[in-house]
Amino acid sequence: MAVHGIRKDLLMTLLALGESQHPNEFIAILREEEGIIEEFDLAPGTRVNEFSASFSHDMMPLDTHVAGSAHSHPNGVLMPSDADLRFFGSVGRYHIIVGPPYTEDAWRCFYPDGTPARLEVVP
Repeated sequence: MAVHGIRKDLLMTLLALGESQHPNEFIAILREEEGIIEEFDLAPGTRVNEFSASFSHDMMPLDTHVAGSAHSHPNGVLMPSDADLRFFGSVGRYHIIVGPPYTEDAWRCFYPDGTPARLEVVP
């Protein structure tokens, strides 16, 4: 699946979720339709704290439209950690990190290997 964009309202929701959970992280599964990331799911049993967020892979939705993940870095570092890179390979191809100040430009997207990915923000 080739994803080329994310809905602006979804991106703003992810940023608001990051801010509402601060100083803890959050984690979500991203879903796409026709190449656009349209929605997310919060996996049941998610465990979060100031330094990490995780969930049981058994709780992931069984869906061919899983595009990747989104999570926050409350410390503001919008680069994947080693733990993120280990996780990315298990859930889709596109991984968004949001962080303070949780404004429209406070996010980045990455491929599973940590290479930056470009996503167009679409209305």
